[in-house]
Amino acid sequence: MARQSSMHPDAQIRFVKLKIKQKAEPCFSAYEQLIHIADSLQNKPHHALENFSVPGFYFKPELHKKNSLALSGDAFAAYASALAFRLSGDKKYGAKACYFLNAWASVNKKCSDADGELVLAYNGTALLIAAELIDGSGIWNNRERNQFVNWVTSVYQPAVNDIRVRKNNWGDWGRFGSLLCASFLADKKEIQENIRLIKSDLDQKIAPDGRMIEEVKREKNGIWYTYFSLAPITAACWVAYNCTGENLFLSDKEGRLIKSALDYLCYYSKHPDEWKWFSNPRNGEGEPWPENLLEAMNGIYNEKSYTEFVQPKRPVIYPFHAYAWTFPTLMPLRIGTYPAK
Repeated sequence: MARQSSMHPDAQIRFVKLKIKQKAEPCFSAYEQLIHIADSLQNKPHHALENFSVPGFYFKPELHKKNSLALSGDAFAAYASALAFRLSGDKKYGAKACYFLNAWASVNKKCSDADGELVLAYNGTALLIAAELIDGSGIWNNRERNQFVNWVTSVYQPAVNDIRVRKNNWGDWGRFGSLLCASFLADKKEIQENIRLIKSDLDQKIAPDGRMIEEVKREKNGIWYTYFSLAPITAACWVAYNCTGENLFLSDKEGRLIKSALDYLCYYSKHPDEWKWFSNPRNGEGEPWPENLLEAMNGIYNEKSYTEFVQPKRPVIYPFHAYAWTFPTLMPLRIGTYPAK
């Protein structure tokens, strides 16, 4: 029997399977989309690198993109395959997820260069999510699993823990990645440390009006970086909730701040002409953000403005990089119990 996943807990898996059986929309269309993707990945080779070296994007953009893509493509493939396996029961998808996990665990020995830790953090989340989805299912043998544990403890976890104290989006991705490590490794102490870090500076990241204090400074990309910070913050809160039952989404301080930042993001994504921090900002038009985040968060807050923003674009999938809310239409969030019907 597969273990409990901190990103996709058993109750969520059961609920989605029921919706698939009922062919309920928009879940069923999202499931068909996932299976189509998983089928297309069956013959995809891995691109694992011994040294995951990622130079600064603004200094060597082409090499940054090339090396980042090696992991982001493989990590997405592992995640999509693992989720297809859990929802369909077809072992070919589980085997393909193992293939990518085993490739990176056996080949990758380190990360380096200016952006190595950050890019490893935000792409590697998908590998950790995939690992929890297949762990204990009988698909992974003990040798392969132990090899992946060694990669987590020797490569990925040191990188994410090194950046989780940063005060901008680097720290947010570090904490989300670190929480996934702690969940996979069943390290309760590390889970609590990451929750402490989230609580410790959220009011220094989010202003009372909802703006992300550091991220709005990023000129044309201020709205994008607001999303890029909120995605891992909210994903970390979701993992923390599933690991401990502590609900930062609806707590008096953290919940108020997170909701205000999401509202701010939603409003200015729809009205970029009113963004006062830079003229003509990038707002996600033609890209699957921030609707992936707002689709996920609508399961928490049941916010009408999020529904109106997302509905025309369902089913929402985010297949590129920086994996937090990748399949939000297919895998809805709930606080408390999932409906039985």
